[in-house]
Amino acid sequence: MDDEYLIRVEGRIGPRTLDELGLEACVETVLRGVIPDDAALHGVLNRIQELGLRLVEVRRSDADHVGR
Repeated sequence: MDDEYLIRVEGRIGPRTLDELGLEACVETVLRGVIPDDAALHGVLNRIQELGLRLVEVRRSDADHVGR
């Protein structure tokens, strides 16, 4: 089962980069999306680092509390 993660970064991310990451911005500094496995999560985190964004928080979200 895929887990949904919330990834908080400092700064704004443009729509092109959001499309590339395959995630959506809920609030200007929070990314939300389903990431299928640890390898994919590490890929997203590596790309965030490559973009020069400061990572603030990464946590697995509880679907009941995500506001769906």
